[in-house]
Amino acid sequence: MQQWARFAILGAMFVTAYLLILAWQKDYGHAAPAPQQQAAVVSAHDVSADLPNAQNATAASDLPQANVTASQQATETTSVNQQLISVQTDLYHLWINPKGGDIVRIELLSHDQSKNGDQPFVMLENDANRTYVAQSGLIGLNGPDSSRNGRPMYDVEKTAYTMEDAKKVATTDGASSQVLTVPLVFKTPEGVEVIKTFTFTQGEYPITVKHQVVNRSQQNWQGQMFGQLKRDNSDDPGKSDQGIFTLGTFLGGAWGTPDAHYNKLKFSNFSDEKLNLDAKNAWVAMVQHYFVSAWIPGNLKLTQADGQPYTAKLESRQSADKMNIIGFTSPTINVPAGTSMEVDAKFYSGPKIQSELKDLAVGLNQTVDYGWLWPIAKLLFLGLQFFHNIVGNWGWSIILLTILVKLILWPLSSKSYRSMAKMRVIAPEMQRMKEEFGDDRMRFSQEMMALYKREQVNPLSGCLPLLLQMPIFLALYWVLMESVELRHAPWLLWIQDLSAMDPWFILPLLMGVTMYVQQMLNPQPTDPMQAKVFRLMPIIFTVFMLFFPAGLVLYWIVNNAITILQQSFINKSVEKDRLNKVESAS
Repeated sequence: MQQWARFAILGAMFVTAYLLILAWQKDYGHAAPAPQQQAAVVSAHDVSADLPNAQNATAASDLPQANVTASQQATETTSVNQQLISVQTDLYHLWINPKGGDIVRIELLSHDQSKNGDQPFVMLENDANRTYVAQSGLIGLNGPDSSRNGRPMYDVEKTAYTMEDAKKVATTDGASSQVLTVPLVFKTPEGVEVIKTFTFTQGEYPITVKHQVVNRSQQNWQGQMFGQLKRDNSDDPGKSDQGIFTLGTFLGGAWGTPDAHYNKLKFSNFSDEKLNLDAKNAWVAMVQHYFVSAWIPGNLKLTQADGQPYTAKLESRQSADKMNIIGFTSPTINVPAGTSMEVDAKFYSGPKIQSELKDLAVGLNQTVDYGWLWPIAKLLFLGLQFFHNIVGNWGWSIILLTILVKLILWPLSSKSYRSMAKMRVIAPEMQRMKEEFGDDRMRFSQEMMALYKREQVNPLSGCLPLLLQMPIFLALYWVLMESVELRHAPWLLWIQDLSAMDPWFILPLLMGVTMYVQQMLNPQPTDPMQAKVFRLMPIIFTVFMLFFPAGLVLYWIVNNAITILQQSFINKSVEKDRLNKVESAS
């Protein structure tokens, strides 16, 4: 029975290692990310200049298929270099192309490209490095994005905006906030005016993109709003180089509805498993390590009527040049002559901060993908947040969380460690029995079972602590990998990024030492081969931990240290009870 316990513990350890390796293979790529230019030049060319009119949309088109008949089709392409509109808020610097009104570059000012760099993280861009843009507009029968002249050229008041241009606006809770509006205007010869307005709020990432159609013509206006994300197949710039491993989580499309909160779609499946459904209160996104860009279809306002959420068509496709496109299209909207209409959507491009994403759309916060152990990971993250609010340091928060977890598991682990301590005490008796009965395995097993029963020992209970730690360890691994709050988070001294490996490998070595000390407190295997394997386990796990996030290794060290104290105390208690029992019997 003791041998079975040993094999069970060995199996649990190797299963832990195997699951972690699987997580690497599933979540992480192995190609190094493409180097970013220190000061990338924003491309001013029209990102959709080579695309056909939406009324003739095909699989090769950037723009979604509008609800029009074949007799209304027309195609025309154009390409014009234009000066981009620069918008800088407290959170980002972005550029809008007046040709179509697409967002062609976003720099996140609160997030650096690298730990020791001073360049902002580039979220969207359209240059030699990468194509990743957010497009929106009006398509359909009279939509300007479906005209013979291609995308509309908007008129702008100026080409540079900052928060100094913002106005103070009262909020629903009685407070006020600084709001910056960037209007783009397009007028048709027929007398239809389209005002495309980008609204930015200080301290917030979501952007409201509103299209107002003022129909001063003599005819009914008909069109649809679309919003989409267009990206090439370049590597995830959010990945971080971890020695022999390149870490980065899921890169691809995502979408959600009130019925199906979170769904992922790999870029490689954009052609085979196309997204094509109608839904209210839905969203579409492109997800990468730590960051997400998303369109959330908004409201429709006709004249003075209150805005109502509309049923949007969610779609994904690949263009002929292998660009990945995911977006939404509104229903067909009619604006009678002499009336106006407003239709809007929210656009988010920034860090995956759960508290902000959950308020934008149902399921959008699940783009912080904690894997199949998300219930445990969510609790761990909430615990980390709680302690961080107190101590203000994520490293100390991990230590306090580890202590809390050990306290919660203390009753169960104490029973297990007490049983293991009894195994340690009766080890000499086990060795004597083995020598006495020699090759008579049946007799030896009978005597061993009798000894276990007499001493109230359960040899399998030694597996319990590790089995309890496995899901917590794996869940914390995903928390550290997916929570942008811990990106580049320092602890102390040489640990300046808890989400990256220890650059000096000190923590993994300490982990190996604590694992060895803990192993010495356990009953040692009687089988020589098992004893050799057990002595190798600290070395094997130390090598594994060399390339794991420093925060995860820190958790394991603290966990081992507390276990050593707990086991030492229980071992002494059991040995003392055993000694008293022997003295009483004599």
